[in-house]
Amino acid sequence: MNLSYKIITAITCMILGTGVSNFCKAFSPINVENYVSALSPKKTIKVEKKWLLLPVKNGAERKRLNIFVDGEKVRWIDIEFAEENPDWYAYLDISEWEGKTLELVVNGLTEDAKEFALIKQSNKELDKNKLYDESMRGQIHFSPKRGWNNDPNGLVYYKGRYHLFFQHNPYGSEWGNMHWGHAVSKDLVHWEEVGEALYPDAYGPVFSGSGVVDKNNTSGFGTQENPPMVVTFTSSDAWIQGIAYSNDGEKFTRMDHPAVEKITDGNRDPKIIWYAPEKKWIMVLWVEKENKLNTIHFFSSKNLKDWKLTSVLEGGKEDDRYLFECPDLYELPVQGEPGEKRWVLNAANGQYAIGTFDGETFHPEETRLKSVQTEDYYAAQTFTNDPKGRKVEIGWFRTKTNSEPGNNFNQSMSIPTKLELLQTPEGLRLSRTPIEEMKKLRGKHHNLKDISVDSVQTDLDIKTDKPLELIADINLKTSRSITLGIRGVKINYDSTRKQLNVNGKSAPLVSNKGVLHLRIFVDRTGLEIFADNGIFYIPVSVNIPQNNKDISFKSDAGITVSKLDIFELDSIWK
Repeated sequence: MNLSYKIITAITCMILGTGVSNFCKAFSPINVENYVSALSPKKTIKVEKKWLLLPVKNGAERKRLNIFVDGEKVRWIDIEFAEENPDWYAYLDISEWEGKTLELVVNGLTEDAKEFALIKQSNKELDKNKLYDESMRGQIHFSPKRGWNNDPNGLVYYKGRYHLFFQHNPYGSEWGNMHWGHAVSKDLVHWEEVGEALYPDAYGPVFSGSGVVDKNNTSGFGTQENPPMVVTFTSSDAWIQGIAYSNDGEKFTRMDHPAVEKITDGNRDPKIIWYAPEKKWIMVLWVEKENKLNTIHFFSSKNLKDWKLTSVLEGGKEDDRYLFECPDLYELPVQGEPGEKRWVLNAANGQYAIGTFDGETFHPEETRLKSVQTEDYYAAQTFTNDPKGRKVEIGWFRTKTNSEPGNNFNQSMSIPTKLELLQTPEGLRLSRTPIEEMKKLRGKHHNLKDISVDSVQTDLDIKTDKPLELIADINLKTSRSITLGIRGVKINYDSTRKQLNVNGKSAPLVSNKGVLHLRIFVDRTGLEIFADNGIFYIPVSVNIPQNNKDISFKSDAGITVSKLDIFELDSIWK
């Protein structure tokens, strides 16, 4: 069959549908693109170094770059190609094809196109000295070296390191080209980015998922002596749930067939956990049903490869986003009540349910509980296999880090927090507090006591451009309102309305017998505020100029800040 005939046949099959014959099944949209690309002009490059550097111009028209090796398409990228004066270079690892020839194809571009002329190879990160100290780079929040990030994925502790995978566009500062980026840490605080773990394949871009350590080698992907890390994810062209495994925590092999076939368009974000009572694996998956009904599907497996549906739990409809996207399921002890435990079912916006789980069905006791007070925190996930037995969570912190022209990275992660279940007058509630390891970053300590505050602003004589951790006890007995100013951001508490307001966002907060206890982390790209034993959490994305170092208090009546600890924090990058 000649090439032109293949193209005509493939396009015909696309129009009529691949189901019309077995013959047509060979002609997926990707295959059609392969055949069309085969006729397009090519730029050839012999692989001699580790990275291919691709020129990016923020805001330029996106073009599809197809890369072939020995006639097989190995990468496809939508990229804002620069014709001249790139804002930055994206790094594509090509080391696995050393000595081979790459064929680069962009429909409409000839071999001598300006975009192709700017491409180069390198064994070094040429921008390494500029990384991590950019003016809008958060200093205590993880962000990728280059490109866009959103959801955390596959959070797991394996072979002495915490692994943070994340939704990543390595080739642009906006959403697209979904890969799994990969960073590692020994302490959950200092992170090292190590490259892409999963690339798009024939099933599509790689959407969110989770990771576990298969300690008993139930999958057969490893050995008893060297159990594998296993991750699951959504492939977003076919909407199937895939499985990949690693025996070293770095290189991944994909299972050659879907773990869970498509249920509906858009079903996604599988979370897997080990259910010890029945020695089996559980998967929770978001599935949108008729009338935009959010549902969580529960599956079980003995081997991480073959899954069966056990139950379905319904959430909200349409604009009601209860149980929408990125589910998480975990069991927590009830603090102060030995032997008491409950299961928590969480979803992307932080709304959660508390109940019991029998290995097949989740039985809610309390639903639609709110643990996050803004939309600046999303798609959080908890680590599996934490060596300290904690339940540690990281969320996507929706920071605006590409606000400066030419910037090459965008978005961040929250600081890691420890989750607990606390008994309150309203019932059981989820508590979120910064992990103990965050104290490693503490540097110079400012300890102040009995600060008198009235209607005349009180400015503190503390000037530093470092990230901060503030811990304050504020006596509100004689005041209706107190405002804490931190580097231009106003945090106001109204004791009459029992409401905290910050940067245009408001949330209910009750003080403890007239004393407001706040713990605040301040970075260049926002604040994370904790109160009420961690039951109150309000992350706020706001870009803070480095030249603003002011800290102040103001009140409608005389009050006392009985205790204020301010720690200057070291960077997680140094």
